[in-house]
Amino acid sequence: MSIGATVRQSLRLGHISGVSIGVHWSVVVIFSLITIALAAGRFPDAYPDRAAWTYAVAGTATGIVFFASLLAHELSHAFVARHHGIEVDSITLWVLGGVASLRGRAPGPTAEMQVAGVGPLVSLGLGVVFLVAAGLTALVDASELLVGSLLWLGMINVVLAVFNLIPAAPLDGGRILKAYLWRLRRDRTSASITAARAGQALGWVLGSIGLITLFLVDGFGGLWFIVLGWFLINAARAEEEQARVTGVLDEVRVDDVMSRWPAVAPDSCTVETLVEDYVFQHPHSTFPLVDQEGQPTGLVTMARIKRVPPERRAHTPVGDIACSLDEVAVVQPTDLVADVLPQLTECSDGRAIVVEGAGNGARGRVVGIVSPRDVIAQLERLELGAGQSRARLDGRWT
Repeated sequence: MSIGATVRQSLRLGHISGVSIGVHWSVVVIFSLITIALAAGRFPDAYPDRAAWTYAVAGTATGIVFFASLLAHELSHAFVARHHGIEVDSITLWVLGGVASLRGRAPGPTAEMQVAGVGPLVSLGLGVVFLVAAGLTALVDASELLVGSLLWLGMINVVLAVFNLIPAAPLDGGRILKAYLWRLRRDRTSASITAARAGQALGWVLGSIGLITLFLVDGFGGLWFIVLGWFLINAARAEEEQARVTGVLDEVRVDDVMSRWPAVAPDSCTVETLVEDYVFQHPHSTFPLVDQEGQPTGLVTMARIKRVPPERRAHTPVGDIACSLDEVAVVQPTDLVADVLPQLTECSDGRAIVVEGAGNGARGRVVGIVSPRDVIAQLERLELGAGQSRARLDGRWT
């Protein structure tokens, strides 16, 4: 449903083709609601006089397959993104469906449209498959509960595909709208803002429908619309803000903002050695870790060091408290800050290690660090410069 948004995994399930697969805590809530609605409502009403455990099994199995369908939807985004040279770090299932976390942005409107459009196509295809399977199982007199489960899965996937095609970010249709406007206007930022505002408008419409339904029609049925509208409004606002920031930073490179030549520490030392030989000797709050060959293996921040009691520092390897290289962003000096910015959320420390000379199996040499503070400082400088330019123009014409 959403591509590139930030939703932290509460539980990591594993990897598929190198992509980390996880779930957000909200999945537990929505899975429980779906299972209960099917096992205690839809199935008993449609197919009465069966044992309670059969409804429970059918409801649980249907819920699991539904979330597998969501995963297939998000994996399609990931695979097409990789086809266009966009790295994919993780997929997280959550209350609104799923989020594919992409490292970088689409190189052009065509790639943006293809990455966004494949998800609804997969959901629509799954919907057709489930509906055909429901018809075939009905013809061979299979269990009515099986037919009902397949029928529900077919309908919900078709609904998911249609809903995702609504032209409002962060829905896939919003990404398609953004790609169309991007090609039309030749302005990525303007297209992103328009799509995000469409998402906010959709959120307010859904919330209003929910309120009307809640108070004037059938009571709590409107809560679904209110919750969905609230999520869309907040997600779309975040997208608009991110679009504005990345628009300002669009031509800024990492080496324009990074803190150069940070003090690096050996990953074999203890926390006590790190404190005595590095923290007390250098005015830094972040220390990249390197192996014996000088290549990065992770990083440690002051916040992580403070969590280790003084009496345990001499016996605690610094690697035990470090943010590993699998979690922290590793970027090049020539990368665009707008592409790096989403990666700063991958590690709870919010830093990126800047390396040179990576490739052919080498991880490169650490030449800098990028933190949110570095990006914000550059953003403020750019905005200040733009304000001065506007002031000079205003003075010239008044």
